[in-house]
Amino acid sequence: MATACGFSNELNAFIDEWKQKPGNLIMILHKVQEEQGYISKEAAAEVAARTGNPLARVYGTMTFYHFFKTVKPGKNKVSVCLGTACYLKGGQDLIDEAKSILNIPEGSITTEDGLFSVEPVRCIGCCGLAPVLSINNDVYGKLTKNQISEILDKYRT
Repeated sequence: MATACGFSNELNAFIDEWKQKPGNLIMILHKVQEEQGYISKEAAAEVAARTGNPLARVYGTMTFYHFFKTVKPGKNKVSVCLGTACYLKGGQDLIDEAKSILNIPEGSITTEDGLFSVEPVRCIGCCGLAPVLSINNDVYGKLTKNQISEILDKYRT
């Protein structure tokens, strides 16, 4: 059974299994994001309809928990740590530099071509290497903003 938002058979079965269980909304939203990389407006509406929850409750849950993404991420996900150690050692400068190099407008996280997205994360778990940036599963530590351009170039193709 295909849905308007392209849920897989596995996700449809998961929703059918969980739609009547307590705490279902968070579990289902996690599964949607796992499959699609984010939760689109269409997917949120589908979840609301299938679970009997008001759309406002679905959106309220999505926006309350920072884990849930409402914007499709780029092919290369740039995550910059803003945990205490990274923040104190220049994590925000790394975000600003990456967004500047990639020409990502204020208020957006993804490049126009969809190749990159840049987002802060609370902790990558490499505090001794602060400040830290990861792209997909590759971690780079002890960075300065002058190193960002060279790192991003590795992922442009």
